[in-house]
Amino acid sequence: MAETKLFRRRRTHSVSVGNTAIGGDNPIRIQSMTNTPTLDTAASVAQIKRIADAGADIVRLTAQGIAHAKNLANIEAEIRKDGYDIPLVADIHFNPKVAMESALYVEKVRINPGNFVDPARTFKKLEYTDEEYLAEMNKIESALIPFLDRCREHGTAVRIGVNHGSLSDRIMSRYGDTPAGMTESAMEFLRVCVKHDFKDVVISIKASNVAVMVETMRMLADAMARENMTFPLHLGVTEAGDGEDGRVKSAVGIGTLLAMGIGDTIRVSLSEAPEAEIPVARMLVDHIGRMTVNLRGEKNPGEVRTPFVVGADISEKDCLQKYNIVTVSGNNAAADAELQLLTPSDRPTVLHAVYGPEMSADEVCIAAAVDLGSLLLNGFGDGVWLTAPSLEESQIKSLLFTILQSTRRRITKTEFIACPSCGRTLFDLEGTLARVKAATSHLAGLKIAVMGCVVNGPGEMADADYGYVGAAVNRISLYRGKQCVEMNIPEELAIERLIDILKEDGKWVEPTL
Repeated sequence: MAETKLFRRRRTHSVSVGNTAIGGDNPIRIQSMTNTPTLDTAASVAQIKRIADAGADIVRLTAQGIAHAKNLANIEAEIRKDGYDIPLVADIHFNPKVAMESALYVEKVRINPGNFVDPARTFKKLEYTDEEYLAEMNKIESALIPFLDRCREHGTAVRIGVNHGSLSDRIMSRYGDTPAGMTESAMEFLRVCVKHDFKDVVISIKASNVAVMVETMRMLADAMARENMTFPLHLGVTEAGDGEDGRVKSAVGIGTLLAMGIGDTIRVSLSEAPEAEIPVARMLVDHIGRMTVNLRGEKNPGEVRTPFVVGADISEKDCLQKYNIVTVSGNNAAADAELQLLTPSDRPTVLHAVYGPEMSADEVCIAAAVDLGSLLLNGFGDGVWLTAPSLEESQIKSLLFTILQSTRRRITKTEFIACPSCGRTLFDLEGTLARVKAATSHLAGLKIAVMGCVVNGPGEMADADYGYVGAAVNRISLYRGKQCVEMNIPEELAIERLIDILKEDGKWVEPTL
């Protein structure tokens, strides 16, 4: 009798964050983050309640300074008084003293290896001798030990959160802007935790480029396994954007890893109200929960072509007559299709996702992004086809082109890299993103970033052609790649000036009506 293949998550140990456990045999936990000023207790409490009511398991708040950290105690007291027991996480950048203070008041503290001890990224190519590099590592350990002792004393968990956009110059000097560099940035901190027997750690590595995020998290999981580490993993595609773009990017990246058994807690990062992230994350987790076989994550060993879209580039009739059709939807279909696709075919292959009328348009968006995107990311598929009664033909075409763009297999429109706003955001991110999109969404092939602050903003410019970054209240800095070309200009002039820069660079075309 053939052995039954069951869906399994990678083995991790369980970490308690307040009354919520992450990893082990626990469910995949869903998180979000407030975008209110942390010093505004009433606004933060009201938003935490909305996030909790939407179904989140954990909520994070930014803490830029000691005053923000201290106010976390007031926020927690207010939500507990009103009967909410959702754990709170403090998000720290640049300041270990704030991390130490925050550990007194919340259930978990997130620190960023790129700026916890190392100075902020400057994009300077630095050279380190082996002795100098070791000295910097010893400095990290010296700074981290007191923080871990404080967390141990107060039962506070830690998230080590690496961001593609804020790798330190020290890491960049040895590894460059690569998945290997991001992995090592996390592993350096994890080795200190292991050395000092601190186990209450969750790790994340995030990037706005979905392919980079998936490759890096797989590399991290393998690196941990080689060193016998079992820390739980947090998944997310940072700066995913809003609307269909943000949902598809998140579903492709997070869903691909979950389908391989990697991941214990997730955040869908949308440039929208935080509570809007929760239903999307729930649909994603539910879709993975219906799988019974893991994806292997195999790469296409043959030629990788730019995929066509059935219904837009070719007709369904021609598709049925000329191509090898592989169904990728259903409980096991994506994993079964992966094995089928490893066998060469005489005809080009079309990945066909089929969903019934019982699935809503939103559910189809998430399911198709996972089922098609997980295979496209690894180079499979000469074409894509989607059948879904809940979507109109124009919606199907839009969704398929968005999935192709998120996997970087085919670029047909402007790509917007936009952070979810948080308490550090210095302008109306949702409204600004909408205005930038309205002005530039016809510029196919350009990558434009809209970032709320300087924590990840300049770093994520490395993957964007142009950037719009909050510099101060009502002030914007504009970037060409990694170079700041306009600093602290009035917000009301920023989009017009961005267009001027595009014209100067020969990247502007007038929109057609």
